[in-house]
Amino acid sequence: MTTATLPPAAAHATLSPRTPAPRWREVPGFSVRPARRDDGPALAALSRPFVHAGALRERPLSLYLARASDFLVAQAPDGTLEGCLGLREHPAAGVLYNFCVAAHRQGTGMGARLLHAAFARARTRSLPELFTATTGSGRLFLRHGFLPACPSLAPADWAQSLDPGRGARVLSRAL
Repeated sequence: MTTATLPPAAAHATLSPRTPAPRWREVPGFSVRPARRDDGPALAALSRPFVHAGALRERPLSLYLARASDFLVAQAPDGTLEGCLGLREHPAAGVLYNFCVAAHRQGTGMGARLLHAAFARARTRSLPELFTATTGSGRLFLRHGFLPACPSLAPADWAQSLDPGRGARVLSRAL
């Protein structure tokens, strides 16, 4: 798992967990909602460019269909999915995965909206901590309070599924 959302170059500074994240220009008319099973093909299509770029692990359509309820999606007024983020529940923690925002929507705040919706979902499910892994800079996660974490502190089955050849960094955030 990795984050494929890349903020603009101007967002290089890492903020402390108590520092509010910068406000990006809002994309009018977009909504963030839970994904439905019939969103599976759109989730796979949205993720495909990031898989080809090496930013996301390839996942079969069957996984998107079976785990659609894990996902939050950013939907354009015309119904197009422009971003997604999976939240998988594990005992005592959650794992964020398959985070991507369409290239033409990066830097608009869409990734931050998805991330905040995932925080709210995790809180309603009483998950005290979130983990993620990224092969990229992780700037968006770092700006929103994530810190580097030892993989041994993460849910064991998830941490063991990480491909060491990808060089992913594990990050965590208490809620």
